[in-house]
Amino acid sequence: MTVDEGARTVTVTPGRAAQELELGRDEFRLAVQLGLVRTVPAGEGGRRRVARCELDRLRAAPDFPAGLRDRVRAVGTAEAAALLEITPERFTRLARTGHVSPVRFSLNRYRAVVWTYLAEEVAEFGLVCPALLTGRLPIELRERLAAHEDLRPRNWRARRLGALLRATDDPWAQAAAMASMLDPVQVAEVVDDPYERAHLDRLRPPAPPGMPVQAAARDIAERLTRADDPDEILWHRMSLALALDEARTEQPAPYPGGSGGSGRSGRSGEAGERPGAGVPVRTLRRSALAVAPVRAVPPLPPLLSVPPPLPSAVPVAWTSAPAPAPAPAGRPAAIDRPPSRPAARTRLLDRLRRRRAAVAGRAGGRKRPVSWP
Repeated sequence: MTVDEGARTVTVTPGRAAQELELGRDEFRLAVQLGLVRTVPAGEGGRRRVARCELDRLRAAPDFPAGLRDRVRAVGTAEAAALLEITPERFTRLARTGHVSPVRFSLNRYRAVVWTYLAEEVAEFGLVCPALLTGRLPIELRERLAAHEDLRPRNWRARRLGALLRATDDPWAQAAAMASMLDPVQVAEVVDDPYERAHLDRLRPPAPPGMPVQAAARDIAERLTRADDPDEILWHRMSLALALDEARTEQPAPYPGGSGGSGRSGRSGEAGERPGAGVPVRTLRRSALAVAPVRAVPPLPPLLSVPPPLPSAVPVAWTSAPAPAPAPAGRPAAIDRPPSRPAARTRLLDRLRRRRAAVAGRAGGRKRPVSWP
């Protein structure tokens, strides 16, 4: 048990909090993910703790501990179908069409994805939509199933992104959470600045609990954590661009040569200044191509505006070098190599030296400043 010097708040470790709340490890982790148990950051170690007042609030509930345990009860497909008194096949069809959203997933020994649902949400769905539990499914649902539609991964990603965005108020950390939903190639197309991409990577949230250790199974699980539908990819790309615009306005990303790792130098083009820093991002985007409208998807986070992508950077003109002299007589001719670029090599070495000096002088540059739940 520790005491926060700023707020004088007594906090306990997650293990101790789970014991006092009479929850298992997975149940407590799910309660934190759903926002039922609020946690607070503890120091720079990245771990989060639970305040004593939060434990007192939960323990003072009239239905404790059964009520809290029921709210975090997770069931599989067979148990969820039993709650609704339908077959597992019918419940799978309803889950694939987005009527019930999974709360987590795992891979069995055959590398098949096993989805888990909240029992409370399953029971609520049975009360709200009793007509879908009996008889033949509507023609619209049958057509979507015939087209092999499966919204379970997408709904799980939307739920996870919502939990990550609620866990922090840092705009750069929120942008990193949105970037974690995209493939690295998609992120590189939206974030053209390598220093900003490195900053987002440092703030990247950890993998979801229960990720497989084996390479083949882990590859399957990592594909589930990234958007795969074109509509969903476009939504996250525009959301990331909007989040970056807000983050840059509040505080720029750290650049080599900047004071404290986040400042900028006075002259344009020097180390510590992002290219195009003197022009607002919205002004640069004003002349770009408009993006096609996106079909609204309820589970995804709301989008305030649609910022077009940034214009591509202008390529740097390399300095040409004189042609190499012919080899002297009696010696074998040298292997043809591309002409040397002394000026470009000098600039590259200068940038590498400045970057290495900036990284060495920035204290704790590799530490994760955000403590994700």
